[in-house]
Amino acid sequence: MQTSDPLLIEQHIRKDFPSLELQVHGRPLVYLDNAASTFKPLPVLDAERSFYIEKYANVHRGVHHLSQEATRCYEEARAKVAAFLGAPESDNIVFTKGCTEAINLVAQSWGRRLEPGDEVLVTAMEHHANLVPWQMICAQQGAILRIVPIDEKGQTDLEALESMLNPRSKMLAFCSISNVLGSHNPVQTMIRMAKAVGCTVLVDAAQAVAHGPIRVTELDVDFLCFSAHKMYGPTGIGILYGRRELLHSMPPWQGGGDMIREVDYQVTSYAEPPLRFEAGTPPIAQAIGLGAAVDYLQSWGWEIIMDREKALYQHLQVVLDSIPDLRKIGEATDRSSAQSFLLGQAHPYDVGLLLDSMGIAVRTGHHCAQPLMKRWNLPGTVRASVCFYNTFNELDYLGQSLLKTQRMLGHG
Repeated sequence: MQTSDPLLIEQHIRKDFPSLELQVHGRPLVYLDNAASTFKPLPVLDAERSFYIEKYANVHRGVHHLSQEATRCYEEARAKVAAFLGAPESDNIVFTKGCTEAINLVAQSWGRRLEPGDEVLVTAMEHHANLVPWQMICAQQGAILRIVPIDEKGQTDLEALESMLNPRSKMLAFCSISNVLGSHNPVQTMIRMAKAVGCTVLVDAAQAVAHGPIRVTELDVDFLCFSAHKMYGPTGIGILYGRRELLHSMPPWQGGGDMIREVDYQVTSYAEPPLRFEAGTPPIAQAIGLGAAVDYLQSWGWEIIMDREKALYQHLQVVLDSIPDLRKIGEATDRSSAQSFLLGQAHPYDVGLLLDSMGIAVRTGHHCAQPLMKRWNLPGTVRASVCFYNTFNELDYLGQSLLKTQRMLGHG
């Protein structure tokens, strides 16, 4: 869009998202649950609809026209993701159901090489998706899972990490941005620290992918994953980026059609990556929708997206700081997108329900990070998370509604 007027940009963005016009309980919807999942713009919805109507068929094995077209669109989406991440080639990208499946894939395939006494490190701020799979494979292989601590502000303790890394460290898996705290991990620094002792690295970029550029080659990361539904794409699709040599060294995780080279009743040989890891009919329409989401983000450009989100997040902090007896959970120096908080002694669910009655969607609970909640002895939090289609007026309304919620709960 050829304009620098913030209001015109905002209006144009919001026209792309019809869900923002919804009313909830008779009030205009204010959607502040973007860290859980983002709304979908019209180009993504149109891409999926067009595929189902005009090009639908199964991929890879058909010789007829529709199958060839479906395969072309599916593989074009893979190429778009590779370029989006700065990956060397399309074959670095494995389509998965999402970030959770991608991490499980690495744990259950790459992780089979773990031996008793080997160590896997994750940070104390991880989503269950980047904790439970490592617990499972460590139990299977006799490896040791170690937790890298975080400080009171919600930042990874880099001195502790450095002291924990040693020649037995085989995997460091961590999130780029915390889904609970909004904390940014110093990704390049942590990768460099791990590589110094020969440790493989996986980065969970689920919370980062919609908010700024990621260049896997520059990061020198071994594995990286994200889910499309957190970056304006469909549910049921995500990706795993892997170094070529690592993917080629890994055995299949799931068996079935399309991941094979040749099958006999006793012995099977496997396809080259990435098909080796894509057993069965893949989420074709969703992959095409993901490709459209990549196109959509690039059509706006990171400068506009990042400038808007920075300003919105700063305004969110001003709004929350103006509420008496509101306690923010996580105040890392470098953070964005999401902010967890508690409102006096009120239970997060009560706050969430009252905000919902006013048309505001926030997330409440443990946010799939129960160990982190236990660390701070919390039942859960309220989490507001912004993205570039939100507005300053919406955040002001959140503040007004929090004050009203305090009065209704007898805390203000």
